[in-house]
Amino acid sequence: MRHIFSFLLSACLLTACAPELIPSPATQAPALSAGSPTAVAIGGTTVPTPGLVYIHMQDLQNGWGINDTDVLRTADGGISWNKVSPANVGALGYSVSSDFLDSQLCWILVPDPKNMQAGTLYRTSDGGKTWSNIPVPFGGGEIHFVDAKQGWMMASLGAGAGSMGVALYQATDSGSTWKQAYTNDPNQTGAGDSLPLSGLKNGLTVLDMQTAWIGGVVYTPGTIYLYQTLDGGHTWKQSPIQVPSGYEQSQPETTGPAWASAENSYVAVQLQSQNGVMMAIYQSLDRGTSWLLTPTLIPQGGAIDFVTGQDGFVWNGTNFYVTHDSAKTWTSVSPDVAFGDSFARMDFVNPTTGFVLTSDVNSQRSLYKTTNGGTTWTVLGH
Repeated sequence: MRHIFSFLLSACLLTACAPELIPSPATQAPALSAGSPTAVAIGGTTVPTPGLVYIHMQDLQNGWGINDTDVLRTADGGISWNKVSPANVGALGYSVSSDFLDSQLCWILVPDPKNMQAGTLYRTSDGGKTWSNIPVPFGGGEIHFVDAKQGWMMASLGAGAGSMGVALYQATDSGSTWKQAYTNDPNQTGAGDSLPLSGLKNGLTVLDMQTAWIGGVVYTPGTIYLYQTLDGGHTWKQSPIQVPSGYEQSQPETTGPAWASAENSYVAVQLQSQNGVMMAIYQSLDRGTSWLLTPTLIPQGGAIDFVTGQDGFVWNGTNFYVTHDSAKTWTSVSPDVAFGDSFARMDFVNPTTGFVLTSDVNSQRSLYKTTNGGTTWTVLGH
């Protein structure tokens, strides 16, 4: 997994560690060099106006994208995009779930428009030259593969009144067959309650085929909604993670942890309170058994992307907050493009090179690239 949350382990225990606010912003661009990986040759028709809704770069040159109708690939750092879609795939856009393991292997889940609890899973292992398609008993949610064979699916069964039903599936044959490991839908036979029906489930993070987390939000002040399984999804337990001191009445929300290694993981939690929105970062060095709070809170912290154990970026609606010392300190970088509310997604490849997708009020979508850590941006296309 390339993208990780990586932060310095605080020297104090969670219950005693008081986070500090980030000091007044000072613009400073990182000055780090980057390598130049070889572009992977691709076929397909070039799409002059890609209109991307999703981007996932594997390295400086090679990446995947999705727009309203196509799966796309780039081999020149986002300058040009080629269509590599499955035949007759139909509408894509924001409705699909996807997982991109490398520059050749990916999965695209397309829901059945007549039955949102069913869909078709498309898989390629040659960069989109050929695809297999598999009917599956789910249409939306999150799909994550551990390797070329083993994967998880958290299927959404519907949400309402602060609750959300899900079903957890696993595959060990590249996604050809799926076995349900758990559901919390009380209308289904064998439903469990160790992962409560209450709470909206925002994210699934997997470490291996036994260990995974689900993050989200439950409308109880001061409660961080984070559940872990150690037995392949059959049972779940709430993780021992607490809000920072002074935020006991806040509304916490998380998508769950991301991993730097099998022993090193990080959780970003948004804290909404009468004082606004702050982002707290927690670290675990024992596979998620315990969590420690890092020293700083990031104001209005939203999208987050970490590319190494030391280097990470947080977008707060105006500036990029950047760390190069595992979150011990942060610097505010003011971009020369006012992304504002049009900011849709960021994807950094290394400490200097990253991409931002925008979508304005007229649904005009653009792709921007930086090579100096977020200070200056060049538009690559629309």
